[in-house]
Amino acid sequence: MIRFHLDESMPNAVADGLRKRNRDVTTSKDAGLIASTDEEQLASALSESRVLVTRDTDFLVLNAEGVEHAGIVYWTEGHSLGFLIKELDSLCFDRTAEEMCGQVEYL
Repeated sequence: MIRFHLDESMPNAVADGLRKRNRDVTTSKDAGLIASTDEEQLASALSESRVLVTRDTDFLVLNAEGVEHAGIVYWTEGHSLGFLIKELDSLCFDRTAEEMCGQVEYL
């Protein structure tokens, strides 16, 4: 089962919406990672096998540099919160945590 970590760039409403769908979600605030570096965020998510959800392009750069991660979901501009929550929920049915490891999904 995919578990998510939402970085500081993500609205709390996304975590709330996923939790209402019984998804395992942490946020930077929950994990005590406010103001942590992007590398620290990715390392923390990897250590807990969590897919990082963000709209911060710095994580795409880290991926391109080969930084190890449990998966990144990048939220592109133009999609609503409702769309994002629905797509993240669907991702849990479409992919395994193992399949997401090292991958980037654009929503």
